[in-house]
Amino acid sequence: MKMHDLTPAVGARTSQKRLGRGVGSGLGKTSGKGHKGQWARSGGGVRIGFEGGQMPLMRRIPKRGFDNNWRKVYSVINLKDLEKFEDGAVVNAESLLQMGILSKIEPYGVKVLGDGEITKKLTVQANKFSKSAEEKIKKIGGNIEVL
Repeated sequence: MKMHDLTPAVGARTSQKRLGRGVGSGLGKTSGKGHKGQWARSGGGVRIGFEGGQMPLMRRIPKRGFDNNWRKVYSVINLKDLEKFEDGAVVNAESLLQMGILSKIEPYGVKVLGDGEITKKLTVQANKFSKSAEEKIKKIGGNIEVL
């Protein structure tokens, strides 16, 4: 097979509709637009969502919820996730990604929460810590570094 032998699959290419080319074409006279009216006119029709002056669905349904544009989004991990590291290791966002604990780092970085127990002395570098996580890491003899 060569480049000049390639052709589209049968039925993949269809010819363009040629409007207004006689009665025999099936698309002559009114060109498939029927007789008169809004839809037959140039530029005719109504905008998306218009329901003939009736209150449109998008305005009939009540609005719900709120998107806070200023919320701070963190990648969250728990202390029990840190048990995978060896004693004395430095834990940061990059090492968490490599270990597969995090799938991505959110814009505000990593936040460590205090769920679970930790038995190893680790140096944990994160953007934010919960009070319980901070206490548990310090209690076991580890260090925390707020970035």
